[in-house]
Amino acid sequence: MLFSSFDSLKEKFISIFDKYFVANLCKIVLLSGVILYLASIFLFKDSNCSSYYELLESSNNNKSPQISHFISSNDTNPTNLNHIVFGLLGSEKAWHYRKNYIESWWKPKVTRGYLFLDVPPSGNLLPWSKNSPPYKVSKNITKLIQETQHVAPIMARMVHGIREIFDQEHEGVRWLIMGDDDSIFFLENIVDVLGKYDHNKYYYFGGQSEYILSNFWFSFDQGFGGAGIIMSFPLAKALAEDIESCLRRYPFLNSADLITMTCIVDLGANFSPLKGLHQFDLRGDISGLLSSHPKAPLMSLHHFDATSPIFPSMDRIQSTKYLMRAANYDQSRMLQQTICHHRSSNWTFSVSWGYSVHIYEKIMPRSHLIKPIQTFDAWVAKPDNPPYYMFNTRSAVKDSCETPHVFFLKSIGETWNRNEIMATYSRSAVRRLPGCPIGGNHPANYVNKIQVYSRRTKRTEMDRCECCDIIHTTGSNKAQLKLRECLTNEKIA
Repeated sequence: MLFSSFDSLKEKFISIFDKYFVANLCKIVLLSGVILYLASIFLFKDSNCSSYYELLESSNNNKSPQISHFISSNDTNPTNLNHIVFGLLGSEKAWHYRKNYIESWWKPKVTRGYLFLDVPPSGNLLPWSKNSPPYKVSKNITKLIQETQHVAPIMARMVHGIREIFDQEHEGVRWLIMGDDDSIFFLENIVDVLGKYDHNKYYYFGGQSEYILSNFWFSFDQGFGGAGIIMSFPLAKALAEDIESCLRRYPFLNSADLITMTCIVDLGANFSPLKGLHQFDLRGDISGLLSSHPKAPLMSLHHFDATSPIFPSMDRIQSTKYLMRAANYDQSRMLQQTICHHRSSNWTFSVSWGYSVHIYEKIMPRSHLIKPIQTFDAWVAKPDNPPYYMFNTRSAVKDSCETPHVFFLKSIGETWNRNEIMATYSRSAVRRLPGCPIGGNHPANYVNKIQVYSRRTKRTEMDRCECCDIIHTTGSNKAQLKLRECLTNEKIA
């Protein structure tokens, strides 16, 4: 009986021990498995392998081919030109007379991107110029056009170019910029501006039309393609993958820029305008606008075929190359407006660096001079009542105190010690007005040359404009201006 009880107790003990041992053994095995799994992730991860979530995302997006481009997570260097790809859209017919606009800023074997033509080049375009971007013929999307009965086949081709630029297997790309075959880009300023933004986020930058009705007809929330449409890589990648689906969703839209904006908005991003991007939906003489550029780095110009040459006695192509000559010295100051006063003569100088200088025969505040003189005309017929433009303007009046003496860039170069840049501006024409009759003012008719000195180092901050000092002796036909940082609380008035 005693042994029977002992055997029973022994069996219970062994049972309890076995359960305890097995439970703990399971815990140890499970914990060991977790540790080995984590170790395999952090110690042996292959950067070329996809995670479960990446594979899941790929399977969910199998409606269109995936684009395999990537941004190297190891590239922590500041944004440079190699991180930017340009997709330029044009026609073979127009390229014969527009290629000089692109060649004025394109850097062969340095700038990345392609020109997309509607048909292969012919005639005097062959052999293909080594100074032009490499070209591609746009893909034939006739089947897509027919299936959707798209109302604007040419516009659809242009939008599809966003996908096609990504088919060129660019690696390390941070930004995609789409432009026209007459867009003029300022590369250094573009790099500096984009370098301030996180390229891993969704960004959609562009320029609005200067003509208010163009924005009304299409959208106030879109970038106009000639000024340049800028997308961060993640947004551009998502848009490229969705582009054919989007063209199917919106076959009734007849503007490439509007289609692009609509597709981007469907991806969750919104338009952010940059004041340095210029569509130039204007006609005639745009010198008034160029002489009062916004306080923002100049990034692009457009529609030079629709405006008068920006320099007197030059054609459009010559004017473009002349402007880019100044830009090669200092893009950060290009067209930046600097205003200073010669109080003994009651003169006001307004400098648009690298382009023009104005002399007014009275003291004028900066708050007045930042408004462009309306030397230009509207893109199409003006509406009956203003506003006509997306900015305030000054009327071009024949008034001795309001009409400036105008000087344009004549030459530019470094000083002998290479510490400064000297730009010389010469009078464009005699003003043919009497002197300003306000007491104490002096006529400036005898001044025919202005020399502007600026530091050789570029400006990295644009929170405030520069100021300047004037050296001029009464009766001298030459005035000298030296640009400098404004003093604390210095008033330009």
